[in-house]
Amino acid sequence: MSDKGRKRSKLGRFLEKKGYKQSELSKTANLNRNTVAKIYNDSNYIPSGTTIKKVMKALRNLDPSLKAEDFFDI
Repeated sequence: MSDKGRKRSKLGRFLEKKGYKQSELSKTANLNRNTVAKIYNDSNYIPSGTTIKKVMKALRNLDPSLKAEDFFDI
């Protein structure tokens, strides 16, 4: 799948740098793989509050100091 016309999200870039796979986030955050793919790949996508909470809970296992504002324009 090509990334033409789409900019990788801040979250996607961060997780790639950490070597954290979409499948891992999907499993850890209990989210649909399509939702996770959107979060990773689409910098214009703004997930629901519930989804953001699930993502941040999973990410805090990696780094407890992370904040939703680091990744989402909320």
